[in-house]
Amino acid sequence: MSSFTGHRAERPRPSGEPCGWHSLPEALQLVLAQESMRRAAATLADQAELLAEEMDVGTLVDHGGPDALRLFATIIRSTNANGLGPVGRA
Repeated sequence: MSSFTGHRAERPRPSGEPCGWHSLPEALQLVLAQESMRRAAATLADQAELLAEEMDVGTLVDHGGPDALRLFATIIRSTNANGLGPVGRA
């Protein structure tokens, strides 16, 4: 801890060590966070579609799930497409 600033002293970072999240510029943090959300939404939608297909072919017991899963996938995709905006436009 530095007696002048009250902050912990920064230790030199070895060349192979990744930098911390808070050391990234805010605009880059925003772009990375948006892309992470976009990928998470795509993964959720893909998994919902896969579950619906498994129910359709009888691998999983169908209790009205395929249509609900497809609706969920559509909602995730449309929300993702409209709500997050293009990456890099922070």
